[in-house]
Amino acid sequence: MKNLINFLVKYSVVFLFVFLEVFSILLISNNKGYQRSVLLSSTNRVTGWMYEKSSNFFDFFKLKEGNKHLSDENTLLLNRVTQLESQLASLTDSLFTADWQKIKIPPEREYEYIPAKVIRNTTHLSQNYITLNKGSEMGVKPDMGVISENGVVGVVQSVSKKFSKVIPILNPQTIISTKFKRNNYYGPLEWDGKDYRFANLKDIARHVKFSLGDTLITSGLVKTFPEGIFVGTIDNYDIKESDAYYNIQVKLGVDFRMLTYVKVINYLNFQEQTDLEKQVYGEETDKKE
Repeated sequence: MKNLINFLVKYSVVFLFVFLEVFSILLISNNKGYQRSVLLSSTNRVTGWMYEKSSNFFDFFKLKEGNKHLSDENTLLLNRVTQLESQLASLTDSLFTADWQKIKIPPEREYEYIPAKVIRNTTHLSQNYITLNKGSEMGVKPDMGVISENGVVGVVQSVSKKFSKVIPILNPQTIISTKFKRNNYYGPLEWDGKDYRFANLKDIARHVKFSLGDTLITSGLVKTFPEGIFVGTIDNYDIKESDAYYNIQVKLGVDFRMLTYVKVINYLNFQEQTDLEKQVYGEETDKKE
């Protein structure tokens, strides 16, 4: 009790000041004149500012949830589009047959897509890696391709039950089979370990015609990626008199430092094609892919 009395005596001036301030505000608020309108206006501004900041704070978390929802919806739509494209291709082939009565559209498709979120990502190392929040439990397997809304990301290297490790383009171990969209001339894309925004296109001979800004897409020659996925654009190139091939710099479509949501590509005929190619070409060809 003595300590409480000492505390009140010690801070009596402060308590008196607060009491007088509150009393003054009450007097002003009860006044119908100018002072009351000024007080109410100031109070409204302060509370409005607080409400706005509070709303922005909660909207930030709603935005993250909204982005995930949009990513999942895009994946569902992409799966549906892939199925429809497969059906359309089958119908188109059937239209050229003589027997019009036997047109059938099979329900199967070649690819399906698994949505995932990037939970770890490096871009500054000589050999970068990405960790995704989806693993074998959701159907992710090694050697599956990974893409984002902006293009090719990389290839799944290993998986656990709930997670997967991806080797992105920003790793010399990853070589992406690409081609020019304008003329279908293809070549391997490799990263030189320097700038996360660029990679190098190899084996493009002197006679090949292309221009700055030309689009590079996946070739479809390997099982990892379907044909036609955006990779990047030609940013710079040169060739020496004695060289047979161009040195070509490609600006990647994916900004790896802003990568959040991706899609893992499940090629449904992967195992069947792999087994057949091992019989025909042997183990070495499969390893090179």
